[in-house]
Amino acid sequence: MRIQDTPEEWRVTATATPFTGNKTSVRTDEVVMPDGSRTSRDYQVHPGSVAIVALDEEGRVIVVRQYRHPVRQRLWEIPAGLLDIPGENPLHAAQRELYEEAHVKAEDWRVLTDVYTSPGGSDEAVRIFLARGISEAEGERYEGDHEEADMERARVPLDELIAGILAGELHNTCLAAGVLAAHAARSGAGFESLRPADAPWPARPFEA
Repeated sequence: MRIQDTPEEWRVTATATPFTGNKTSVRTDEVVMPDGSRTSRDYQVHPGSVAIVALDEEGRVIVVRQYRHPVRQRLWEIPAGLLDIPGENPLHAAQRELYEEAHVKAEDWRVLTDVYTSPGGSDEAVRIFLARGISEAEGERYEGDHEEADMERARVPLDELIAGILAGELHNTCLAAGVLAAHAARSGAGFESLRPADAPWPARPFEA
């Protein structure tokens, strides 16, 4: 048997949205289970995100550090951002986020992995890209606000990030998934075997 996630949808008899925020909302669905019993599920409705493992010629990954209020920690992360526009091409969003958060551009883009960050409580889907051929972007540096106002930036060897993940010192989901996927690709069939940057993404369909 092939180990592969498959689409499935239980019947929803009622739905409500008790909270709507600026970017996300909370939905409550009344669901009929396969045995006929009924239950309710509360979950965050999320537009989706992109994240980027930007790997330079020295094998270092561009990382950023910012405060994350829900977990009360300042986390090291890879550049990432929301899909603000419905149907937005995720590659274009990733290129924008890499420019805004790291002020760099990349020549070679590939899909590393697609993940659901917390499928028990959120429908957030994230596409994580590998970006190589890194160079400084033209123009003025983007000025962030709120959590991004004092964002730190660094370039850290891929192997050092792996050690931090396995030691329990680095906790961001996208960083862990992206860095470990990059390591697996590098150690296995190589980066050239990765999916193209415009590979289909059923979780968040987009226009080319």
